Amino acid sequence: MNEKHMMDGFRVLDFTQVVAGPTATRLMAEMGAEVIKVELGPMGDVTRVLPTEKNGMTSAFLQQNRGKKSLGINPKTEKGREIIEKLITKCDVLIENYAAGVIGRMGFPYERVKEINPKIVMCSISGFGQTGPLSNKPGYDFVGAAYAGVLDNIGYPDGSPVIPQLAIGDTATGVHALAAINTALLYRERTGKGQYIDISLIDSYFHMHDTAVQLHSGTGGEFIPKRSGHHHFVLSTLGVYKGKGDDEYYCIIVLPTRWADLCSFLGRPEYAEDPRFSTNDARMENQELVVDFIEGWLRAQPSREVILEKFEEGRFAIAPVLSVPEAMKHPHFVERRVVRKVKDRSFGEIEITGMPLRFSEFPEELTLEAPYLGEHNSAILGDLLSMDEQEIDALTSEGVLHGVGSA
Repeated sequence: MNEKHMMDGFRVLDFTQVVAGPTATRLMAEMGAEVIKVELGPMGDVTRVLPTEKNGMTSAFLQQNRGKKSLGINPKTEKGREIIEKLITKCDVLIENYAAGVIGRMGFPYERVKEINPKIVMCSISGFGQTGPLSNKPGYDFVGAAYAGVLDNIGYPDGSPVIPQLAIGDTATGVHALAAINTALLYRERTGKGQYIDISLIDSYFHMHDTAVQLHSGTGGEFIPKRSGHHHFVLSTLGVYKGKGDDEYYCIIVLPTRWADLCSFLGRPEYAEDPRFSTNDARMENQELVVDFIEGWLRAQPSREVILEKFEEGRFAIAPVLSVPEAMKHPHFVERRVVRKVKDRSFGEIEITGMPLRFSEFPEELTLEAPYLGEHNSAILGDLLSMDEQEIDALTSEGVLHGVGSA
C-alpha cells in the first residue's frame, strides 16, 4: 500500500551530502516526496563513514537520509551523465550542495538543466552563495558562523570564541532551502515556470542576528556586540543562572516590562525602584548584582521541582538546562515525538530527532528506511528509464554505477 503525504507525487533529484542539503531533502521525504539521492561512487555521502557504524550503516547517514532512494553513480563518465540527464526530465526538483561551480563542471549548470527540463526547480546550497568574493571558498557550518559574526558572540568576554555542538547553521540553511523550493513549486503551479534558487549558509547565519546588526547600525556604530558569557549582551534579565547543585543551571528570561513583578516574586519588591536596577540599562551596568540576587533565591529553594513550580505559578519563563540524555527522556519530547524511536534494519531500534513539521491532514509519520549505497540503482533505472537488468549489470561492470545495486 502506498503511503500518502503532503508532497506525494513530487520527485527530487538530490545531489546533497552531510547536513545542510540532506536536511531539506529529508524533510521532503518525510512529507512523501520521492527523493533520489545521487551518491558519487565509490564512497557516496561522506556521512557513510562517520561515527557510529553498525551493519554497514552509520547513525549519521541514517539520521539525515531516511526515506530516500540511493543511486550510486559516476557522473564523470559519459554514460553516467546521460543517465542523469534522463532523470532530470523525470524530476520536479534538482537540489545540490557542492561548492559553487562544482555542479556546473559536472555538466549540470542551471542553463543546461533548464534546457533539459524547463519546469524544474533547481536549488544550489553552498557555504557562501554562487556570487560574491567568498563564493569559491569551501564552507562548513562553523566557517560560516565565523564569517557571519556568530562565533564572535559565543563565549566569555575574557575568553576565545566557542563553537556550538550542533549544526544550527546547516540545519537552518536546509530549512531555508525547503521554504524556497516549496514556494518555487507553488509559483510553478500557478505559472508553469521553473526557476533557480541560490541558498547559502552565510546568508542563513547572518539572517539569525535578531539584535546585533540593527543595534550596531542604529547607534551609528557605537554599539558593538561582544561575547557576554552566561548572559545576554543587551537585555536583563536574560541568561543562564546557577542553582545550588554542582551541575544545576536554569535559563531565565524576564522582559523589562516584568522586572517589578520579578522583584516582588523573589521577595525584593524594593528592587523595582532601586536606581541600580530600575531600568534595563541600569541592570546591565550592575549585572553581577542582578545575578547574585537571582542565584541567591535559586540556591535557597529546596529542589528543582519547587523552582519550576513557583516560576510557573508566577508565569515567568524558565527552563532547566537539560543534558541531551535528559531531554531525550523528557515526557513532552516523548509525547510529541521530538525524539522518536524508529526501527532500522541495521541498528534495530534507534532514537533520532523527530519531524518538526506537523500537518492536520497528515498526522501520521511515514515508515521510512535509510538506503545502502546504490541500493535502488535497479529500481530507479528500471522504473524511470526502462533499463533491464542486463543493461544495469553492464553499467555496474563499467564503473558507471556503484553500490549494492538493486532494490
